Amino acid sequence: MPESVTDPILRQRLSAMQQRLTRGLEQVDPHHRLRGHPIHYKVIAGQTFEIVFRDVPSIDEGDLAGVKRLIGEHCYCTVMPQTAETLTVRFVVQLADQPGI
Repeated sequence: MPESVTDPILRQRLSAMQQRLTRGLEQVDPHHRLRGHPIHYKVIAGQTFEIVFRDVPSIDEGDLAGVKRLIGEHCYCTVMPQTAETLTVRFVVQLADQPGI
């Protein structure tokens, strides 16, 4: 979890998202498109939580929907070319939309 997060409620939310991804990725990613590829977590200005998978060979809508279910919160997803053979898949969770944050 990003070390810069000091709010205990926010830390708990972020930790829960990461745990759901760790535990559930195997079930929602049967073709190993995301598992085993670099994943980065980043909180941006306390407003958004970014989850980035790098070096992804391919992705389909079912994979994206499965990850969104694991995140468990409203999020946006973008898929961009990283190289000619790989993609970067980014999920962005709006943190400020939640009451009490």
